[in-house]
Amino acid sequence: NGGRRLRQQARIGTLWQDLRLVEQLTVQQSLNCGRLAAWPWHLVLLNLLIPLETSACSKVLAQVELTADLLPVPIIQLSGGQRQRIALGRLLRQGADLLLADEPLAQLDPPLAAKLLNLLLDLGSAPRALLMSLHRPDLLQGFDRVLGLRCGELVFDTHPARISASQLQDLYESDQHKSDQT
Repeated sequence: NGGRRLRQQARIGTLWQDLRLVEQLTVQQSLNCGRLAAWPWHLVLLNLLIPLETSACSKVLAQVELTADLLPVPIIQLSGGQRQRIALGRLLRQGADLLLADEPLAQLDPPLAAKLLNLLLDLGSAPRALLMSLHRPDLLQGFDRVLGLRCGELVFDTHPARISASQLQDLYESDQHKSDQT
C-alpha cells in the first residue's frame, strides 16, 4: 500500500552529506520541510507563502546553536557550517524514529561538533535509533556500538572503549592507501 509506505518513510529521518537544502528557501521554510510528511497539503503549500510555526523553528535553531534572526534568511546566504546546522534542525523538526546521518558534523569546529553529536545521541536514545557514518574517531565515545567498515566489509563491531588505536590506524590507513591509488 502506497500510503503505508509513505507513513513508514516519514518515520525515517535522513541527514545527507550534501545536506539537500533548497538554496532559494528561507531558513524557516527549510526547517519546516522536516514536517512536510506530517502536514496536510494546504500547510505544505502555505509553507512556501508565509512563515509557519515560528516558535518551533526558533526552538530548533537554539538547539543547533543558531539564532532566530536567521529565520527569514535564504539558505544561499548561509555559511557551510550554518547550512549543516539547518539540515540538522530540519531533522529535529521531523521527529523521526530512525535517524540516518552521513558525516553530519564534518563542517563544524570540534567543540560545536561535540555538542551537536550529544544532541544527536540524545535523539537516538530509545525508543529511537541513530545510525551515523563518521570519519572522526575522536567522536566515537558517546556511542553504544561502533562498526568499522572497509570496502563494504565489516572490520570490527564493538563498543567504542574496546577499539584499539591499531584497529583505527589499520582502518584509516587502508582507506587512505586506497584513495592514493585512485
